Amino acid sequence: MLRLEGVDLSLGAFRLALDAEVPAGGRVAVLGASGSGKSTLLSLLAGFHAPDRGRISWKGEDLTDVPPAARPMSILFQDGNLFPHLTVVQNVGLGLRPDLRLSREERARVEATLARVGLGGMAGRRPADLSGGQQGRVALARILLRDRPVALLDEPFAALDPALRTEMLALLEALWRERGMTFVMATHDLRDAERLCDRVWLLEAGRVILDRPVAGLRDDAPEALRDWF
Repeated sequence: MLRLEGVDLSLGAFRLALDAEVPAGGRVAVLGASGSGKSTLLSLLAGFHAPDRGRISWKGEDLTDVPPAARPMSILFQDGNLFPHLTVVQNVGLGLRPDLRLSREERARVEATLARVGLGGMAGRRPADLSGGQQGRVALARILLRDRPVALLDEPFAALDPALRTEMLALLEALWRERGMTFVMATHDLRDAERLCDRVWLLEAGRVILDRPVAGLRDDAPEALRDWF
């Protein structure tokens, strides 16, 4: 269980205040207008922000003061967070070793993971040589290689065309089925939530104003969600 208990974070005039939880293996879509706190929430979970008050825990372990690299989480950003001067194999290898001193076995793991996401034979290319969809696959390969139980997805499909969006959603769905990962995905698109997630949180001004299952959402949409269809 991923828990946020009495979490309170102020960033200038903005305040995030949450009591929420995600079961292990759960998939939560976080909806909300720009400025509602979606990315701030993911940054808080990842450890890039520390709460002023409250506690963040995973399976009973307090993560509140744990640094980002030591948390059981990986994060997938909209732009993939790839380093343009590094090759594909190096960008993915960062998931194993920040110093990139990969052993032969580690290099083989990286190349096998690239093959898993359809990038076999592209290890030596740089991000500028790849399409947007291929860059997204590189970032996803890094998450696969890190093998952390929680994936934080910060609007990872916003810049993709519909075909690539469907492809990436299918890859993430397969990842969940294979590994039972927990997903927390910030998105502006309710269709992404319906495809990948089993629960929806609606954020407004840093607070969850709605928390409900995705199932049956279109048949019985709360007033707060009707503008999202």
